[in-house]
Amino acid sequence: MAQDGTVNPTRAVAFIFITVLLNSIGFGIILPVLPELIVDVTGEPLHEAARYGGWLAFVYALMQFFFAPVAGNLSDRFGRRPVLLVSLAVFGVDYLIMGLAPTLAWLFVGRLIAGTSATSFGIANAYIADIFPPEKRPQNFALMGAAFGVGFLLGPVIGGFLGEFGPRTPFFATAGIAFANCIFGALVLPETLRPENRRRFEFARANPVGAFEQMARYPVVIGMLGAYFLYMLAHDSLPATWAFYTMERYGWGPREVGFSLGAVGICMLLVQGVLIRRVIPAWGAERTAVFGLAVSAVSFLGYAFSPAGWMIYVWIVLGAASGFVMPAVNGIMSRQIPANAQGELQGLVGSVASSTFVISPVMMTQLFAYFSGPNAPVYFPGAAFALAGLLTAASVVLLVRTLTRTKRLATLG
Repeated sequence: MAQDGTVNPTRAVAFIFITVLLNSIGFGIILPVLPELIVDVTGEPLHEAARYGGWLAFVYALMQFFFAPVAGNLSDRFGRRPVLLVSLAVFGVDYLIMGLAPTLAWLFVGRLIAGTSATSFGIANAYIADIFPPEKRPQNFALMGAAFGVGFLLGPVIGGFLGEFGPRTPFFATAGIAFANCIFGALVLPETLRPENRRRFEFARANPVGAFEQMARYPVVIGMLGAYFLYMLAHDSLPATWAFYTMERYGWGPREVGFSLGAVGICMLLVQGVLIRRVIPAWGAERTAVFGLAVSAVSFLGYAFSPAGWMIYVWIVLGAASGFVMPAVNGIMSRQIPANAQGELQGLVGSVASSTFVISPVMMTQLFAYFSGPNAPVYFPGAAFALAGLLTAASVVLLVRTLTRTKRLATLG
């Protein structure tokens, strides 16, 4: 921080980029081995383990749904830095609990704890809103997405290799990364929310209903959140069923799953770290968001109907267009909101994302389990991705209607 109390944008972005990177590496490490860990503690076959995987995601998202607005409002009151550091420390505890879990109940305990502090990505976006003017936010929101993409590239590959030493090993590695990340943040991460932009913490606003009522004053934001809700219902089919689906459909193991997720990370990195910084200035945030959603809908259908494993990589490349969606949508929403409510907005975005993660993993894993099981009327393990394609198409329609109505009102005004 400079002597005049301002924050150097380059340094602040570098610090928060590393923080998000390390956090996403930790998240990605456990994905290839979570199915095997569930099988290990339950003794159930893979298609039944998928059901438990969905419920684990459910309890995590349910807690996040209620606590994300609390964290966002706390960050508007006390600053971004302390809220983020607490989040990272609690995640470390979660991964330790899951790595040591002797029973399924302990896995649920870990997910409950983690859900109360799943705020790192939202706080990172609030950092961006603090230090950049509205016209520069989408590109820098994308940079945070690129950090997540790099972590998603490295994490699953590392997890796939560590999984060869047992399904619990990646959880201990992730706990170490989370604690190291917390120490790193405590040493170098600056505070970006100026005292004059802070506001009083109010319990009436620090909940999903209160935050939604505040944002309801901004029709563009509400329409965007609706489109985002449908898209995230679809998107959450990927972390919920990807490992189960590819293992069931193509006979992949943890290493193959890790490599495929690494390919997702590479493509997302190219989109959010390189392409989006050129596409948004050229096309505008609105057109970029529509394009990203439309291509994502096609890629979901590709996942659902691909008869061979190698074809998945074709759809991974196309599906990387989803990396355009959130930076563009977030940029449109953030320019509608005052400086002292950016954390509240990001908290509500987190609640919307977690609400879909309450619904989607259970719905998608049950759909996968049903159409993969012996009693299915037709064997179709890609059913979850087919539904995701339809949901994303509906998101495109809602987004276009919102943007069209907004332009019409602006013309009349």
